[in-house]
Amino acid sequence: MANVEETETKKKIISTGHPEIDKKLGGGLPIGSLTLIEGQSDAGKSVLCQQMIWGSLKSNYKVLVFTSENSAKSLVKQMDSLGLGILDYMLLGKVKVYYMRPSEIKVNATKTFDTILDTVGKYTNYQLTILDSLTPIVSNTNDGELLSYFERCKTYCDQNRTIINVVHTYAVNNDILIRLRSACDAHLKLTIEKIGDKLVKTLEVAKVRGAAQTTGNIVTFEIEPEVGMKIMPLSRAKA
Repeated sequence: MANVEETETKKKIISTGHPEIDKKLGGGLPIGSLTLIEGQSDAGKSVLCQQMIWGSLKSNYKVLVFTSENSAKSLVKQMDSLGLGILDYMLLGKVKVYYMRPSEIKVNATKTFDTILDTVGKYTNYQLTILDSLTPIVSNTNDGELLSYFERCKTYCDQNRTIINVVHTYAVNNDILIRLRSACDAHLKLTIEKIGDKLVKTLEVAKVRGAAQTTGNIVTFEIEPEVGMKIMPLSRAKA
């Protein structure tokens, strides 16, 4: 009976495939969560998303990825370098990657939002959608359109779809950012901090509404080839 309950619990979350990070998230992101990942440049936002892609595929979920950061080929190559190979899943149609060219976004950001949401609506059996990142779209749209996009995302989340939106903190004015954080079920913030004489990446779990366990607060990590996100003990980070 315990094994059945454990399996059912796992089915209701989006896992990173990384036990230590999942623990900080209170077990993982609950299915149906609208999630905001924000942070500085090079703070690990994309790598965290790649862990989410990997963990979801390993849990037999299907994933849609909209990215302005990588083409499909470069995403596969980057994830492979972190020990998170997805090529086989892509060939099986379990992950679909859409490259959003910044030049095309600049021409019509509003249409980009519509295209993303229309595609999410079309692929009803894909449980996770990741948009990495919103920054070039936000730079070419207004606050009302951004808020409307998040409201429309929420309607899909109410249908047990999980949507993760990634943005650079600097790209959104603070008043709107506060409203977006409030509207989301989960909010994760990544920063680069100087501890002692070294720079470290820090993940702050600001909230995970409906988490199966108590969420952690802050985790410090580094990114290593063939390993991906490697948790750093705080004592080591301070060393």
